[in-house]
Amino acid sequence: MTASQANLSANNNPQGMTLNEGYFSKRNATDWLFALLVLAGGIYAFVNYQTAMDGYEKAILLSCIPCAVALGWFWRPLQGLMFTVAALSLLGISAYQGDIARSEAVFGLKYFLSSQSAILWMSVLFFMSTAFYWIGVFAKSQSDAMQLIASRLLWVAVTMALIGTMVRWYESYLIGADVGHIPVSNLYEVFIMFCWMTALFYLYFEQQYATRSLGAFVMLVVSAAVGFLLWYTLVREAHEIQPLVPALKSWWMKLHVPANFIGYGTFALAAMVAFAYLIKQQATETRWYKLAPLWILGIVLCFEPIVFRKSPTGGMSDYWALYFGISAFIVAGIVLARRRIAEHLPSFEVLDDVMYKSIAVGFAFFTIATVLGALWAAEAWGGYWSWDPKETWALIVWLNYAAWLHMRLMKGLRGTVAAWWALVGLAITTFAFIGVNMFLSGLHSYGTL
Repeated sequence: MTASQANLSANNNPQGMTLNEGYFSKRNATDWLFALLVLAGGIYAFVNYQTAMDGYEKAILLSCIPCAVALGWFWRPLQGLMFTVAALSLLGISAYQGDIARSEAVFGLKYFLSSQSAILWMSVLFFMSTAFYWIGVFAKSQSDAMQLIASRLLWVAVTMALIGTMVRWYESYLIGADVGHIPVSNLYEVFIMFCWMTALFYLYFEQQYATRSLGAFVMLVVSAAVGFLLWYTLVREAHEIQPLVPALKSWWMKLHVPANFIGYGTFALAAMVAFAYLIKQQATETRWYKLAPLWILGIVLCFEPIVFRKSPTGGMSDYWALYFGISAFIVAGIVLARRRIAEHLPSFEVLDDVMYKSIAVGFAFFTIATVLGALWAAEAWGGYWSWDPKETWALIVWLNYAAWLHMRLMKGLRGTVAAWWALVGLAITTFAFIGVNMFLSGLHSYGTL
Protein backbone atom coordinates (compact mmCIF):
# COMPACT_ATOMS: atom_id res chain seq x y z
CA MET A 1 0.00 0.00 0.00
CA THR A 2 1.40 3.41 -0.96
CA ALA A 3 1.57 6.35 1.46
CA SER A 4 -1.28 8.13 -0.34
CA GLN A 5 -3.45 5.03 -0.14
CA ALA A 6 -2.67 4.67 3.57
CA ASN A 7 -3.60 8.32 4.21
CA LEU A 8 -6.84 7.90 2.27
CA SER A 9 -7.70 4.79 4.29
CA ALA A 10 -6.98 6.63 7.55
CA ASN A 11 -9.17 9.57 6.51
CA ASN A 12 -12.09 7.28 5.61
CA ASN A 13 -11.68 5.26 8.80
CA PRO A 14 -10.46 7.81 11.38
CA GLN A 15 -11.18 5.61 14.42
CA GLY A 16 -9.24 2.67 13.09
CA MET A 17 -12.35 0.48 12.85
CA THR A 18 -12.05 -2.85 11.05
CA LEU A 19 -13.89 -2.90 7.77
CA ASN A 20 -15.99 -5.96 6.89
CA GLU A 21 -15.97 -7.13 10.48
CA GLY A 22 -15.80 -10.92 10.67
CA TYR A 23 -18.55 -13.17 12.07
CA PHE A 24 -16.58 -14.31 15.10
CA SER A 25 -15.20 -10.86 15.86
CA LYS A 26 -18.78 -9.69 16.49
CA ARG A 27 -19.16 -12.11 19.39
CA ASN A 28 -18.98 -10.79 22.94
CA ALA A 29 -18.10 -12.54 26.19
CA THR A 30 -21.73 -13.57 26.80
CA ASP A 31 -21.88 -15.21 23.38
CA TRP A 32 -18.79 -17.29 24.08
CA LEU A 33 -20.03 -18.25 27.55
CA PHE A 34 -23.33 -19.34 26.02
CA ALA A 35 -21.49 -21.42 23.41
CA LEU A 36 -19.39 -23.04 26.14
CA LEU A 37 -22.50 -23.94 28.17
CA VAL A 38 -24.23 -25.43 25.13
CA LEU A 39 -21.12 -27.45 24.28
CA ALA A 40 -20.78 -28.68 27.86
CA GLY A 41 -24.44 -29.67 27.99
CA GLY A 42 -24.25 -31.47 24.66
CA ILE A 43 -21.14 -33.40 25.65
CA TYR A 44 -22.69 -34.32 29.02
CA ALA A 45 -25.82 -35.66 27.31
CA PHE A 46 -23.77 -37.58 24.76
CA VAL A 47 -21.47 -39.19 27.36
CA ASN A 48 -24.27 -40.19 29.73
CA TYR A 49 -27.01 -41.21 27.33
CA GLN A 50 -25.29 -42.47 24.20
CA THR A 51 -26.10 -46.07 25.12
CA ALA A 52 -29.81 -45.26 24.68
CA MET A 53 -29.29 -43.76 21.22
CA ASP A 54 -28.60 -45.23 17.81
CA GLY A 55 -26.12 -43.73 15.37
CA TYR A 56 -28.66 -41.40 13.78
CA GLU A 57 -29.78 -40.02 17.13
CA LYS A 58 -26.18 -39.42 18.18
CA ALA A 59 -25.66 -37.48 14.95
CA ILE A 60 -28.80 -35.41 15.65
CA LEU A 61 -27.60 -34.61 19.18
CA LEU A 62 -24.13 -33.57 18.03
CA SER A 63 -25.50 -31.46 15.16
CA CYS A 64 -27.87 -29.70 17.58
CA ILE A 65 -24.89 -28.24 19.46
CA PRO A 66 -23.65 -25.91 16.68
CA CYS A 67 -27.25 -25.23 15.61
CA ALA A 68 -28.20 -24.06 19.11
CA VAL A 69 -25.08 -21.89 19.33
CA ALA A 70 -25.76 -20.38 15.91
CA LEU A 71 -29.38 -19.59 16.85
CA GLY A 72 -28.30 -17.98 20.12
CA TRP A 73 -25.74 -15.87 18.30
CA PHE A 74 -28.17 -14.95 15.54
CA TRP A 75 -30.84 -13.73 17.98
CA ARG A 76 -29.45 -13.11 21.44
CA PRO A 77 -32.77 -13.28 23.37
CA LEU A 78 -32.73 -17.00 22.61
CA GLN A 79 -29.69 -17.38 24.85
CA GLY A 80 -31.65 -16.34 27.93
CA LEU A 81 -34.62 -18.44 26.85
CA MET A 82 -32.51 -21.58 26.37
CA PHE A 83 -30.72 -21.11 29.69
CA THR A 84 -33.97 -20.53 31.62
CA VAL A 85 -35.72 -23.50 30.00
CA ALA A 86 -32.74 -25.76 30.64
CA ALA A 87 -32.38 -24.69 34.29
CA LEU A 88 -36.07 -24.99 35.18
CA SER A 89 -36.49 -28.23 33.22
CA LEU A 90 -33.58 -29.80 35.08
CA LEU A 91 -35.06 -28.54 38.35
CA GLY A 92 -38.35 -30.21 37.53
CA ILE A 93 -36.67 -33.42 36.40
CA SER A 94 -34.56 -33.62 39.56
CA ALA A 95 -37.68 -33.16 41.69
CA TYR A 96 -39.11 -36.42 40.34
CA GLN A 97 -36.23 -38.48 41.77
CA GLY A 98 -37.13 -41.18 39.30
CA ASP A 99 -40.74 -41.55 40.49
CA ILE A 100 -43.60 -40.37 38.26
CA ALA A 101 -46.00 -40.44 41.24
CA ARG A 102 -44.19 -37.44 42.74
CA SER A 103 -45.92 -35.19 40.18
CA GLU A 104 -48.91 -35.06 42.55
CA ALA A 105 -46.96 -35.12 45.82
CA VAL A 106 -44.31 -32.41 45.35
CA PHE A 107 -45.62 -28.84 45.49
CA GLY A 108 -43.27 -27.47 42.82
CA LEU A 109 -44.18 -30.25 40.39
CA LYS A 110 -47.90 -30.28 41.08
CA TYR A 111 -48.39 -26.56 40.56
CA PHE A 112 -45.54 -25.42 38.32
CA LEU A 113 -43.02 -27.79 36.75
CA SER A 114 -44.76 -31.04 35.87
CA SER A 115 -45.53 -31.12 32.18
CA GLN A 116 -49.28 -30.70 32.61
CA SER A 117 -48.89 -27.84 35.12
CA ALA A 118 -46.42 -26.01 32.89
CA ILE A 119 -48.68 -26.42 29.85
CA LEU A 120 -51.70 -25.12 31.78
CA TRP A 121 -49.61 -22.09 32.80
CA MET A 122 -48.67 -21.71 29.15
CA SER A 123 -52.35 -21.66 28.18
CA VAL A 124 -53.30 -19.05 30.78
CA LEU A 125 -50.33 -16.84 29.86
CA PHE A 126 -51.13 -16.99 26.15
CA PHE A 127 -54.69 -15.84 26.86
CA MET A 128 -53.43 -13.08 29.16
CA SER A 129 -50.89 -11.93 26.57
CA THR A 130 -53.61 -11.78 23.91
CA ALA A 131 -55.82 -9.71 26.21
CA PHE A 132 -53.04 -7.23 27.04
CA TYR A 133 -52.10 -6.82 23.38
CA TRP A 134 -55.69 -5.86 22.60
CA ILE A 135 -55.96 -3.61 25.65
CA GLY A 136 -52.87 -1.85 24.32
CA VAL A 137 -54.59 -1.32 20.96
CA PHE A 138 -57.65 0.35 22.50
CA ALA A 139 -56.09 2.08 25.51
CA LYS A 140 -56.11 5.84 25.20
CA SER A 141 -53.13 6.08 27.50
CA GLN A 142 -50.47 3.60 28.58
CA SER A 143 -50.83 1.75 25.29
CA ASP A 144 -47.11 1.04 25.08
CA ALA A 145 -47.04 -0.14 28.69
CA MET A 146 -49.90 -2.59 28.11
CA GLN A 147 -48.25 -4.04 25.03
CA LEU A 148 -44.92 -4.29 26.83
CA ILE A 149 -46.66 -6.35 29.53
CA ALA A 150 -48.21 -8.48 26.78
CA SER A 151 -44.81 -9.09 25.22
CA ARG A 152 -43.27 -10.08 28.56
CA LEU A 153 -46.17 -12.44 29.28
CA LEU A 154 -45.65 -13.98 25.86
CA TRP A 155 -42.00 -14.68 26.63
CA VAL A 156 -43.02 -16.38 29.88
CA ALA A 157 -45.69 -18.41 28.06
CA VAL A 158 -43.14 -19.66 25.53
CA THR A 159 -40.79 -20.53 28.39
CA MET A 160 -43.48 -22.56 30.18
CA ALA A 161 -44.41 -24.32 26.92
CA LEU A 162 -40.82 -25.42 26.40
CA ILE A 163 -40.42 -26.47 30.04
CA GLY A 164 -43.60 -28.52 29.73
CA THR A 165 -42.26 -30.14 26.58
CA MET A 166 -38.89 -31.00 28.10
CA VAL A 167 -40.37 -32.39 31.32
CA ARG A 168 -43.00 -34.37 29.39
CA TRP A 169 -40.17 -35.97 27.43
CA TYR A 170 -38.60 -37.13 30.70
CA GLU A 171 -41.95 -38.23 32.14
CA SER A 172 -42.51 -40.54 29.18
CA TYR A 173 -39.33 -42.42 30.08
CA LEU A 174 -40.38 -42.61 33.75
CA ILE A 175 -43.54 -44.40 32.65
CA GLY A 176 -41.46 -46.95 30.75
CA ALA A 177 -38.37 -47.20 28.57
CA ASP A 178 -40.52 -48.53 25.74
CA VAL A 179 -42.96 -45.60 26.17
CA GLY A 180 -40.39 -42.80 26.19
CA HIS A 181 -40.30 -40.56 23.13
CA ILE A 182 -39.84 -36.98 22.03
CA PRO A 183 -43.21 -35.23 22.60
CA VAL A 184 -44.15 -34.47 19.00
CA SER A 185 -46.16 -37.61 18.29
CA ASN A 186 -49.85 -36.65 18.55
CA LEU A 187 -52.19 -33.69 18.14
CA TYR A 188 -51.89 -32.64 21.78
CA GLU A 189 -48.11 -32.45 21.62
CA VAL A 190 -47.87 -30.81 18.21
CA PHE A 191 -50.46 -28.18 19.15
CA ILE A 192 -48.18 -27.18 22.00
CA MET A 193 -45.31 -26.97 19.52
CA PHE A 194 -47.44 -24.91 17.13
CA CYS A 195 -48.30 -22.42 19.89
CA TRP A 196 -44.79 -21.72 21.16
CA MET A 197 -43.20 -21.81 17.72
CA THR A 198 -45.68 -19.32 16.24
CA ALA A 199 -45.28 -17.06 19.28
CA LEU A 200 -41.49 -17.23 19.12
CA PHE A 201 -41.36 -16.29 15.46
CA TYR A 202 -43.70 -13.40 16.18
CA LEU A 203 -41.45 -12.19 19.01
CA TYR A 204 -38.53 -12.16 16.60
CA PHE A 205 -40.44 -9.96 14.13
CA GLU A 206 -41.67 -7.81 17.00
CA GLN A 207 -38.10 -6.98 17.92
CA GLN A 208 -36.83 -6.65 14.36
CA TYR A 209 -39.53 -4.17 13.32
CA ALA A 210 -39.84 -2.46 16.73
CA THR A 211 -43.62 -2.78 16.78
CA ARG A 212 -45.88 -4.70 19.15
CA SER A 213 -49.22 -3.92 17.54
CA LEU A 214 -49.18 -7.05 15.39
CA GLY A 215 -49.23 -9.17 18.52
CA ALA A 216 -52.95 -8.52 18.91
CA PHE A 217 -53.60 -10.28 15.59
CA VAL A 218 -50.99 -13.03 15.74
CA MET A 219 -52.03 -14.05 19.23
CA LEU A 220 -55.59 -14.66 18.04
CA VAL A 221 -54.51 -17.74 16.11
CA VAL A 222 -52.34 -18.90 19.03
CA SER A 223 -55.24 -18.45 21.47
CA ALA A 224 -57.53 -20.33 19.09
CA ALA A 225 -55.04 -23.20 19.10
CA VAL A 226 -54.92 -23.10 22.91
CA GLY A 227 -58.72 -23.24 22.95
CA PHE A 228 -58.63 -26.40 20.86
CA LEU A 229 -55.85 -27.82 23.05
CA LEU A 230 -57.94 -27.35 26.22
CA TRP A 231 -60.98 -28.97 24.62
CA TYR A 232 -58.86 -31.85 23.39
CA THR A 233 -57.45 -32.30 26.90
CA LEU A 234 -60.84 -32.22 28.64
CA VAL A 235 -62.79 -34.35 26.20
CA ARG A 236 -60.17 -36.84 25.01
CA GLU A 237 -57.76 -36.74 27.97
CA ALA A 238 -55.09 -36.20 25.34
CA HIS A 239 -52.54 -35.10 27.92
CA GLU A 240 -52.05 -38.73 28.97
CA ILE A 241 -48.72 -40.03 27.67
CA GLN A 242 -49.26 -43.00 25.36
CA PRO A 243 -46.80 -45.43 23.73
CA LEU A 244 -45.86 -44.70 20.15
CA VAL A 245 -47.51 -46.60 17.33
CA PRO A 246 -44.94 -48.65 15.35
CA ALA A 247 -44.81 -46.24 12.39
CA LEU A 248 -43.68 -43.40 14.67
CA LYS A 249 -40.82 -45.30 16.30
CA SER A 250 -38.22 -43.65 14.14
CA TRP A 251 -35.53 -41.02 14.48
CA TRP A 252 -37.05 -39.36 11.39
CA MET A 253 -39.86 -38.02 13.60
CA LYS A 254 -37.37 -35.82 15.48
CA LEU A 255 -36.58 -33.98 12.23
CA HIS A 256 -39.74 -34.18 10.12
CA VAL A 257 -42.31 -32.96 12.67
CA PRO A 258 -40.45 -29.84 13.96
CA ALA A 259 -39.59 -28.78 10.40
CA ASN A 260 -43.25 -29.19 9.45
CA PHE A 261 -44.44 -27.04 12.32
CA ILE A 262 -42.03 -24.24 11.56
CA GLY A 263 -43.92 -24.12 8.29
CA TYR A 264 -47.36 -24.30 9.91
CA GLY A 265 -46.48 -21.66 12.50
CA THR A 266 -45.04 -19.12 10.05
CA PHE A 267 -47.89 -19.67 7.57
CA ALA A 268 -50.37 -18.93 10.36
CA LEU A 269 -48.37 -15.85 11.37
CA ALA A 270 -48.38 -14.59 7.78
CA ALA A 271 -52.15 -15.08 7.54
CA MET A 272 -52.83 -13.03 10.67
CA VAL A 273 -50.53 -10.27 9.41
CA ALA A 274 -52.52 -10.42 6.16
CA PHE A 275 -55.72 -10.00 8.20
CA ALA A 276 -54.19 -6.92 9.83
CA TYR A 277 -53.25 -5.62 6.37
CA LEU A 278 -56.86 -5.91 5.18
CA ILE A 279 -58.21 -4.25 8.31
CA LYS A 280 -55.82 -1.32 7.83
CA GLN A 281 -56.72 -1.10 4.16
CA GLN A 282 -60.47 -0.93 4.90
CA ALA A 283 -60.11 1.43 7.88
CA THR A 284 -62.01 4.30 6.30
CA GLU A 285 -64.40 2.26 4.15
CA THR A 286 -68.10 2.79 4.96
CA ARG A 287 -69.85 1.05 2.06
CA TRP A 288 -71.22 -2.27 3.36
CA TYR A 289 -70.63 -4.17 0.12
CA LYS A 290 -66.95 -3.20 0.20
CA LEU A 291 -66.72 -4.64 3.70
CA ALA A 292 -68.56 -7.83 2.74
CA PRO A 293 -65.31 -9.84 2.28
CA LEU A 294 -64.28 -9.05 5.85
CA TRP A 295 -67.65 -10.15 7.20
CA ILE A 296 -67.40 -13.35 5.15
CA LEU A 297 -63.94 -13.90 6.57
CA GLY A 298 -65.36 -13.47 10.06
CA ILE A 299 -68.05 -16.06 9.39
CA VAL A 300 -65.42 -18.50 8.11
CA LEU A 301 -63.24 -17.93 11.17
CA CYS A 302 -66.23 -18.60 13.41
CA PHE A 303 -67.25 -21.72 11.49
CA GLU A 304 -64.65 -23.92 13.16
CA PRO A 305 -66.84 -24.77 16.19
CA ILE A 306 -69.51 -26.24 13.91
CA VAL A 307 -67.02 -28.98 13.05
CA PHE A 308 -66.97 -30.04 16.71
CA ARG A 309 -70.68 -29.43 17.25
CA LYS A 310 -71.70 -32.88 18.41
CA SER A 311 -72.15 -33.43 22.10
CA PRO A 312 -73.61 -36.47 23.93
CA THR A 313 -77.06 -34.96 23.43
CA GLY A 314 -76.55 -34.49 19.69
CA GLY A 315 -76.28 -30.69 19.61
CA MET A 316 -73.41 -28.26 19.88
CA SER A 317 -71.48 -28.72 23.10
CA ASP A 318 -71.44 -25.89 25.62
CA TYR A 319 -67.71 -25.48 25.11
CA TRP A 320 -67.94 -24.92 21.37
CA ALA A 321 -71.05 -22.78 21.69
CA LEU A 322 -69.06 -20.49 23.98
CA TYR A 323 -66.10 -20.66 21.60
CA PHE A 324 -68.36 -19.67 18.71
CA GLY A 325 -69.79 -16.73 20.65
CA ILE A 326 -66.39 -15.40 21.68
CA SER A 327 -65.03 -15.80 18.14
CA ALA A 328 -67.99 -13.96 16.60
CA PHE A 329 -67.69 -11.18 19.18
CA ILE A 330 -63.96 -10.72 18.51
CA VAL A 331 -64.26 -10.69 14.72
CA ALA A 332 -67.23 -8.31 14.78
CA GLY A 333 -65.37 -6.03 17.18
CA ILE A 334 -62.30 -5.95 14.96
CA VAL A 335 -64.30 -5.04 11.87
CA LEU A 336 -66.37 -2.39 13.67
CA ALA A 337 -63.31 -0.85 15.38
CA ARG A 338 -61.09 -1.09 12.30
CA ARG A 339 -60.40 2.66 12.18
CA ARG A 340 -59.03 2.73 15.74
CA ILE A 341 -57.08 -0.50 15.23
CA ALA A 342 -55.54 0.75 11.98
CA GLU A 343 -54.03 3.73 13.80
CA HIS A 344 -51.84 1.36 15.81
CA LEU A 345 -50.77 -0.89 12.96
CA PRO A 346 -47.41 -0.40 11.22
CA SER A 347 -47.15 0.75 7.62
CA PHE A 348 -48.32 -1.33 4.68
CA GLU A 349 -44.67 -1.84 3.73
CA VAL A 350 -43.86 -3.41 7.10
CA LEU A 351 -46.96 -5.60 7.03
CA ASP A 352 -46.14 -6.76 3.52
CA ASP A 353 -42.52 -7.48 4.45
CA VAL A 354 -43.43 -9.52 7.54
CA MET A 355 -45.95 -11.47 5.48
CA TYR A 356 -43.35 -12.25 2.82
CA LYS A 357 -40.57 -13.22 5.23
CA SER A 358 -42.89 -15.45 7.24
CA ILE A 359 -44.02 -17.32 4.14
CA ALA A 360 -40.46 -17.56 2.79
CA VAL A 361 -39.15 -19.11 6.03
CA GLY A 362 -42.17 -21.40 6.31
CA PHE A 363 -41.88 -22.55 2.71
CA ALA A 364 -38.18 -23.41 3.12
CA PHE A 365 -38.81 -25.54 6.20
CA PHE A 366 -42.00 -27.07 4.82
CA THR A 367 -40.01 -28.14 1.76
CA ILE A 368 -37.38 -29.74 4.00
CA ALA A 369 -40.13 -31.44 6.02
CA THR A 370 -41.76 -32.82 2.88
CA VAL A 371 -38.48 -34.30 1.66
CA LEU A 372 -37.78 -35.78 5.10
CA GLY A 373 -41.33 -37.18 5.18
CA ALA A 374 -40.75 -38.92 1.85
CA LEU A 375 -37.54 -40.49 3.14
CA TRP A 376 -39.31 -41.58 6.32
CA ALA A 377 -42.16 -43.07 4.28
CA ALA A 378 -39.68 -45.04 2.21
CA GLU A 379 -38.25 -46.56 5.37
CA ALA A 380 -41.57 -47.18 7.12
CA TRP A 381 -43.87 -48.15 4.24
CA GLY A 382 -41.52 -49.04 1.41
CA GLY A 383 -42.28 -46.10 -0.90
CA TYR A 384 -41.44 -42.40 -1.05
CA TRP A 385 -44.96 -41.34 -2.03
CA SER A 386 -48.29 -43.12 -1.82
CA TRP A 387 -50.83 -40.32 -2.41
CA ASP A 388 -52.07 -40.75 1.14
CA PRO A 389 -54.54 -37.91 1.99
CA LYS A 390 -52.00 -36.28 4.32
CA GLU A 391 -49.31 -36.42 1.64
CA THR A 392 -51.67 -35.10 -1.02
CA TRP A 393 -52.71 -32.13 1.09
CA ALA A 394 -49.10 -31.45 2.06
CA LEU A 395 -48.38 -31.19 -1.65
CA ILE A 396 -51.32 -28.80 -2.11
CA VAL A 397 -49.97 -26.61 0.69
CA TRP A 398 -46.50 -26.65 -0.86
CA LEU A 399 -47.83 -25.76 -4.33
CA ASN A 400 -49.96 -22.93 -2.90
CA TYR A 401 -47.05 -21.19 -1.22
CA ALA A 402 -44.67 -21.97 -4.07
CA ALA A 403 -47.09 -20.13 -6.37
CA TRP A 404 -47.39 -17.24 -3.87
CA LEU A 405 -43.63 -16.81 -3.70
CA HIS A 406 -43.26 -17.17 -7.46
CA MET A 407 -45.83 -14.45 -8.11
CA ARG A 408 -44.13 -12.15 -5.60
CA LEU A 409 -40.57 -12.67 -6.82
CA MET A 410 -41.30 -12.87 -10.54
CA LYS A 411 -44.38 -10.65 -10.90
CA GLY A 412 -44.08 -8.33 -7.90
CA LEU A 413 -47.24 -9.54 -6.14
CA ARG A 414 -48.13 -7.14 -3.34
CA GLY A 415 -51.06 -5.68 -1.45
CA THR A 416 -54.63 -6.92 -1.34
CA VAL A 417 -54.25 -9.98 -3.55
CA ALA A 418 -51.22 -11.18 -1.62
CA ALA A 419 -53.03 -10.68 1.70
CA TRP A 420 -56.15 -12.57 0.63
CA TRP A 421 -54.00 -15.32 -0.85
CA ALA A 422 -52.15 -15.68 2.48
CA LEU A 423 -55.49 -16.02 4.28
CA VAL A 424 -56.67 -18.66 1.83
CA GLY A 425 -53.35 -20.37 2.43
CA LEU A 426 -54.17 -20.57 6.15
CA ALA A 427 -57.45 -22.34 5.34
CA ILE A 428 -55.61 -24.84 3.13
CA THR A 429 -52.89 -25.35 5.74
CA THR A 430 -55.45 -25.83 8.54
CA PHE A 431 -57.21 -28.55 6.58
CA ALA A 432 -53.88 -30.26 5.86
CA PHE A 433 -52.93 -29.96 9.53
CA ILE A 434 -56.13 -31.07 11.24
CA GLY A 435 -58.94 -31.44 8.70
CA VAL A 436 -57.36 -34.48 7.07
CA ASN A 437 -57.12 -36.16 10.47
CA MET A 438 -60.80 -35.44 11.13
CA PHE A 439 -62.47 -36.26 7.82
CA LEU A 440 -60.12 -38.53 5.89
CA SER A 441 -58.36 -41.78 6.61
CA GLY A 442 -55.08 -43.21 5.47
CA LEU A 443 -51.60 -44.11 6.57
CA HIS A 444 -51.58 -41.09 8.90
CA SER A 445 -54.79 -42.15 10.69
CA TYR A 446 -52.90 -42.37 13.99
CA GLY A 447 -53.51 -38.63 14.26
CA THR A 448 -57.32 -38.82 14.18
CA LEU A 449 -59.39 -36.91 16.70
